[in-house]
Amino acid sequence: MKLPLTFCRLLSRLNRFSVKASPPVSFSTSSYLCSQKKKNSYEAVDQAKYSRLVRSVLSRGPAQTPESLFKEDDVLYGPVSKHKAAEPEPQARVPQHCFPIFNEERNGKPHTNASSSPLKIPLKRNSIPSVTRILQQTMPPEQSFFLERWKERMVLELGEDGFAEYTSNVFLQGKQFHKALESILSPQENLTGGEEHPQCGYIESIQHILTEISGVQALESAVQHEALKYVGLLDCVAEYRGKLCVIDWKTSEKPKPLIRNTYDNPLQVVAYMGAVNHDAHYSFQVQCGLIVVAYKDGSPAHPHFMDEELCSKYWAKWLLRLEEYTEKQKNLSVPEPA
Repeated sequence: MKLPLTFCRLLSRLNRFSVKASPPVSFSTSSYLCSQKKKNSYEAVDQAKYSRLVRSVLSRGPAQTPESLFKEDDVLYGPVSKHKAAEPEPQARVPQHCFPIFNEERNGKPHTNASSSPLKIPLKRNSIPSVTRILQQTMPPEQSFFLERWKERMVLELGEDGFAEYTSNVFLQGKQFHKALESILSPQENLTGGEEHPQCGYIESIQHILTEISGVQALESAVQHEALKYVGLLDCVAEYRGKLCVIDWKTSEKPKPLIRNTYDNPLQVVAYMGAVNHDAHYSFQVQCGLIVVAYKDGSPAHPHFMDEELCSKYWAKWLLRLEEYTEKQKNLSVPEPA
């Protein structure tokens, strides 16, 4: 039969192109077959213990709120200090009675004395308080504190007797200095033997100031303010660089280059100015002030010039001190209730 022979031939041909089956391949997730995985830090945590901790915290109470947190902070750290808004600065005090420092009736009049010699009106002792007394009785607490501390330090250094001698010498030197100045500025007198006086260093200190002073109108002359009821003894009224001034001569052992270093001296100057401008003994009007600080070692003195605007500012402060003094005297005169 031909059919079987043909079929056998066909099978032999197919065997030539047969592909052997590959062995079965299996996949595994074993760590031995895959690359080593990175270790996770959470794997080392005791999961049971962590779970118990979480449950313990959550079971303590209700969830915290902003209000409860603030209450806890108050207990632990105290109340919160809230920021305070800046308080407005207190308004500067103004005098109750603004009496003018300048006299309108003397405006336009010559600012010099008709007499050729300087006025030297003696000071009369009466019940009217002096400028020096008013300033001492109304000294600000801070200034009084520093003055007392300076006294205590000097007493510790010099002793009671030594300090008394020191203050006496300072007073004597100041008195001799003013006497020498009066001789220099008076046209009728001349300074003789100035180098022999202990104040010669002070005189040397003010030489550059004296060259700019002219037209002396008053020397060591008393003034009285009739309306405001106070008296004083001014050092000098003269022209400084063409401006008529009340001049106050001061001595110091320490430099005072600024006007604030002179403490109450500007108030003293304007108090004399106001008195001169309203005192019938003086026919002229003073509109400026000058404080000259001289030094014992002969160092150049410091002049502190006060123009009209600055004098007006200090005049307002002087009126406040005067009102304070008046109020204190009223309180002292009022008898205490039984």
